[in-house]
Amino acid sequence: MSDTPEKMTTVLVIEDEVQMRRLLRVCLERNGYEVAEAATGEEGLAEAVRIQPKVVLLDLGLPDMDGMIVLKRLREWSQAPVLMVSVREREDDKITALDNGANDYITKPFSTGELLARLRVVLRHAQPSTAATVFSSGNLQVDLTTRTVKISGRTVKLTATEYALLHLFVQHAGKVLTHGQLLREIWGSQDVQKTGPLRVYMAYLREKLEKNPAKPELLITEPGVGYRLVLRE
Repeated sequence: MSDTPEKMTTVLVIEDEVQMRRLLRVCLERNGYEVAEAATGEEGLAEAVRIQPKVVLLDLGLPDMDGMIVLKRLREWSQAPVLMVSVREREDDKITALDNGANDYITKPFSTGELLARLRVVLRHAQPSTAATVFSSGNLQVDLTTRTVKISGRTVKLTATEYALLHLFVQHAGKVLTHGQLLREIWGSQDVQKTGPLRVYMAYLREKLEKNPAKPELLITEPGVGYRLVLRE
């Protein structure tokens, strides 16, 4: 099965650096994407309204406004996946972007292979799951109707909290969920510093779902930010 996107998948690149825009255009067009560009936040918002892109690559450091403001304004009306691109490596920036609706965050410099892989993931997650009731990733299978969880065909029993946590990951498969998001959704906690229960239940889930809980392949850690359920064939 080819990883090449459909021919008319339009990517809007909002990036002020001319060389970076050229690099992204060459890389994306070579891999079957259609590319539109904008050099400022205002131009990017106008282009987003005009072309309705399938996915947005958004730089945080724009000349006229912070990329976080552009993200918030996009999220007022658009659910197109947004992949943030930035030289900023601070965990706080990543967490803020994800909490404000970004689907993923990639730090410059990055390889084109990593960029394309992350684009495939956010696009796959954005595709409407028409009445899909069974989720699969690698050897994990979750029947959302019967609440049955299987690993390599073997039924795994989860507690109510474990299943609620896994179900949240399934709903956002491929996307980083921050500590704050997970604590609010599962425990109703507003204190993002109290991650003790989350760490405990992540350990429980990994014990039941991973081949090697010490080296997880399904539920991976994004250091200092949160966790991600990896999408696998």
